[in-house]
Amino acid sequence: MRVLGVDPGLTRCGVGVVEGVAGRPLTMLGVGVVRTSSDAELGDRLVAVERGIEAWLDEYSPGYVAVERVFAQHNVRTVMGTAQASAVAMLCAARRGIPVALHTPSEVKAAVTGSGRAEKAQVGAMVTRLLRLDAPPKPADAADALALAICHIWRAPAQNRLQQAVAAHRTSGPPATPRTSGASRAPRTLKGRSA
Repeated sequence: MRVLGVDPGLTRCGVGVVEGVAGRPLTMLGVGVVRTSSDAELGDRLVAVERGIEAWLDEYSPGYVAVERVFAQHNVRTVMGTAQASAVAMLCAARRGIPVALHTPSEVKAAVTGSGRAEKAQVGAMVTRLLRLDAPPKPADAADALALAICHIWRAPAQNRLQQAVAAHRTSGPPATPRTSGASRAPRTLKGRSA
């Protein structure tokens, strides 16, 4: 399984490609950051993010794209930029027919470090260890992108089984409830009061 992880952001959009299967050593194929200038117009920045992600898709041909799920923040401006970059990544993948998975930051942290409340330094250290790197990828956005890819590789088999079970349940319909014949039902009688 080859996964492109995307840690969305307008100024720095982390990208990282990891290959492997759950339960086996994983390999990093590439890591980096797509950067845009905060002085540029929003439309131009989104185009730059799109071009950057398209270049990564061209170079590595991933089978899946894992994007960090946008969550509510106090800073609306930051969350809007993150959501816009996230949408660009999903659009690029969908245009090519590549399945997209969304993972929350706590899911990624839990998958990589064992704790959904891990600090960025802990995530970077575990990514370094899991991928057998000499040093943590810099900046943190790059390490987060690799963590997303690792999370997806490890969680995809379980998610696929769950989706198959849900799909099978939907096609088969709800289980039939046993019916009892009218003859086997005992009639209820109410004792009347005598006047």
